[in-house]
Amino acid sequence: MTCCKPVAASKRSHLMLSLLGALIGSSLLSAPAAAANFPITTEQRDTAGRVAQAGVPLSELSPNAPDSHTVKAGDTLWHISSLFLKSPWRWPELWGMNMEQIRNPHLIYPGQVLLLVKVDGRARLQLAQNLGGATASSNVRLSPQIRSSAVDKSPITSLPLHLIAPFLNEAVVFDSDALNQAPRIVAAQEGRVLLSRGDVAYVRGDLSQAREYRLFRQPKPLLDPGTREILGYEAGYLGTAEHTRAADEQKLPDGKTREVPATITITSIRQEVGVGDRLAPIPPREFTSYAPHSPDKPISGQLVSIYGEALTAGQNQIVALNRGARDGVERGHVLALWRAGRTVIDATDPKRPELKLPDERHGLLFVFRVFERVSYALILSVQEPVKPGDAFSQP
Repeated sequence: MTCCKPVAASKRSHLMLSLLGALIGSSLLSAPAAAANFPITTEQRDTAGRVAQAGVPLSELSPNAPDSHTVKAGDTLWHISSLFLKSPWRWPELWGMNMEQIRNPHLIYPGQVLLLVKVDGRARLQLAQNLGGATASSNVRLSPQIRSSAVDKSPITSLPLHLIAPFLNEAVVFDSDALNQAPRIVAAQEGRVLLSRGDVAYVRGDLSQAREYRLFRQPKPLLDPGTREILGYEAGYLGTAEHTRAADEQKLPDGKTREVPATITITSIRQEVGVGDRLAPIPPREFTSYAPHSPDKPISGQLVSIYGEALTAGQNQIVALNRGARDGVERGHVLALWRAGRTVIDATDPKRPELKLPDERHGLLFVFRVFERVSYALILSVQEPVKPGDAFSQP
C-alpha cells in the first residue's frame, strides 16, 4: 500500500546521534546527578568530531529560522530544533557538535543564548553573549562562553516530560498469561465495591516481589490492523498500592487451616479500583539517555489503538504501534504519520473512472516505550485527527 512506502532520508548516518539526549524523568533528579548519569561515549565524541565543522546546509533551515534564541524555562530540544530546522531530529548536525563551547551537550540551560552562524553555505548553532552588533550571517569568531541564569538551573529536556512521564509506568503491554496469573484483589474493606485512595483491600497471590505495586484492570488484546493477529495485551492502569500486611493462615478447631489474604492500601488512583483487579510490581524507573532520531532502515506499520477511550487522536496524545523491538523500533525514533488518499471519481472524464489519490504525510510520532511487538508513541504534530489503522513510516 502506498501509504506505507518508505520515504528517502538524506545523510541518515548523522541522524543517529544521541548526544543531546534528555532524561525521561530527569525532573526527579538534580542537574549534576543527571549529568553524571550520562557520560558522552567514545562513539558519540568520534561522530561529533566528524561533523564539528560541518553543520547543516542552509536548505535544511526552517524558512523562518531566527538569528538567535535565548533558552527559556520550559524549552525543549525538540522545540528549539523546530525553530531552526525543517527536520527537528537533525539537531546534532545543526549544533555541529561544538565541542569547544558545549562540553556536555546533556546540559543546556535556560538563559543560554543560541546564535545561528551561517558560513560558506552551511549553518551551525553556537553559544553567545554579546556579539558587538555582528549579524548571524557575518563571519564572526566567538569565544566559548556560557550565560548563566538564576531563574531555573535545570537542564532542558528533549520533549515536555509531563506528556510522557505518566505513561512510563501506565502504558504496559503484557503477555497473555502474565497478568492472569498475577495477584488479584478478592475483597475490600467493609465490603466496598469501589476503592479509592487510602482504602484497604485484600489480595491473594504472591506479593513477595515488592512492597509497592501497580493496579491494572483485566487486559484487552491489541490486534494488528492488517493481520488481526494478537500482538499483546494492554492493561488499563488504575493506580498504585502498598503491601502492608503479609498473608497468613488461621488454624481452625478441627485442625484444618484457612487462608488469610494479604492486605494492601491504595496509595493513588487514576480510576476506581475493585475486586478482580490485578497487581504488578512497580518497576524501577528507566533513566535512558536519547534524542529524537530517524530509524536507520526503512520501517512501516499501522496504528493499533489510541491510548484511553478516544476514537481519534490529535497532538500530544498517545498511540500504540504494531511494530516493536523485534522490528527494529527504538526509543527516540521519530516516525512520519500518513493520511490515506481518498477514492474519487474523475468528473472531467466522460467514463468517470475511479481514482485513488496519493497518500499524504501529515504528522510526526515520537516513540518513547518499546515492547517486543508493540510500541507507544507521542503524537508530536498532526494536521488531521488520526485513528487506528492509519499508517506510519520512517520520516
